[in-house]
Amino acid sequence: MLHIVRYPSSEADARLGQIAGRRSGDDPALEKQVMHMIDTVRRDGDQALLSFTRRFDSPGFSLQQLTADENEFESAGKEVDAEFFAVLQTAIDNIRDFHQKQLRHSYFSTSPDGSFLGQMVRPVDSAGLYIPGAKGGETPLISSILMNGIPAKLAGVEDIAMVTPPRRDGSINPHLLVAAREVGISRVHKIGSAWAIAALAYGTAAVAPVDVIVGPGNMYVTLAKKIVAGMVGIDLLAGPSEILVVADSSAQPDFIAADLLSQAEHDPMASAILITTDAQMAEWVNGSLKDQIRHLPRKETAQKALRQYGVIFLVSHLEEAVRLANRIAPEHLELLIEDPWSCLGKIKHAGAIFIGNYTPEPVGDYIAGPNHVLPTAGTARFASALGVENFMKRTSVISYSREALLRDAPAIMRLAELEGLEAHAASIRVRMANLNRGLNS
Repeated sequence: MLHIVRYPSSEADARLGQIAGRRSGDDPALEKQVMHMIDTVRRDGDQALLSFTRRFDSPGFSLQQLTADENEFESAGKEVDAEFFAVLQTAIDNIRDFHQKQLRHSYFSTSPDGSFLGQMVRPVDSAGLYIPGAKGGETPLISSILMNGIPAKLAGVEDIAMVTPPRRDGSINPHLLVAAREVGISRVHKIGSAWAIAALAYGTAAVAPVDVIVGPGNMYVTLAKKIVAGMVGIDLLAGPSEILVVADSSAQPDFIAADLLSQAEHDPMASAILITTDAQMAEWVNGSLKDQIRHLPRKETAQKALRQYGVIFLVSHLEEAVRLANRIAPEHLELLIEDPWSCLGKIKHAGAIFIGNYTPEPVGDYIAGPNHVLPTAGTARFASALGVENFMKRTSVISYSREALLRDAPAIMRLAELEGLEAHAASIRVRMANLNRGLNS
């Protein structure tokens, strides 16, 4: 199933280059198409949203259906069972508890000279959550609502909008509406793809604009977020899913195979990589992959992903495995080794780390608590998981006393003059002249 490659080698470098080059947003023609969609929404507003939605999602859609009403929420609550409510609440509690610890607070300090410095931490006024349609709304991505909505709510965002494509009949899967209500979403708009991002960024008569847009999506959504970034804040430009498993001879091959498939089934461009010190383990994992993939409903998708972007790297020792893992900087990193804690401190770049045989990646996707919106395509070198901080901003507060300005004025003027900014220096100099007059009077 997976090609086994010795690392380091030129063959390994070539395979790494192929995997790293699988970015999905480098298509000028597609970007032009997305730009046209955005411009159409900016020009035509709700009529553009109606036209795109009728064309791609729901042929009989009307403007009256654009925003979910209270009757739809009440009906959704009756359609889902008690077991779903219980599972949902467990996930909400865990995710909320984890993200609660990320809250940052304002702070201030004073000095004997009377200066006052500080930082105010405030939430943005509004945020937009993009929730993909997922097979016409029949496989609702409930976890995406929780992972994006709970941090926004904890941050104190007052207006949280959710956009998601409607089903063919113009409705939204009731599980999504229930999750949105439980999390505290303010409004739900039935729009998807690039036109939904445009509506959130620029606003229409029916869709108020937001300050930050977060959430996963396809190439159209990712490109739209890239285009509107700067007009609004965004979380990250997510690429295809990826998993990297580091394993030694103590690992269970069936566990490894199952975990590799858990990401390969997402997308033909998903990446599934095993790094192991054990040549026999590599063979066993390949055998298990052949057995397990037969029963997957998304078998063809997983096969394409494994064939195009899957690989087993055979290394001579764990130190080499860790160095390679850091080079790849994966979205999801599993440590299925005899002593994973000894390696944890050596991992520098990963979106999320899963430790031990009983912590498969789906634990993090759904219920453990940490966010599953993670940096992909090597961006874990500089980016982090979505969190409360994505919905907050920091404002500096500065107050200088007379004595503090007298002390620092020469340094400020010298630096301003070196930078050729005479007006900067003059704003200090005029105050010094005023202070000197006061001293001499």
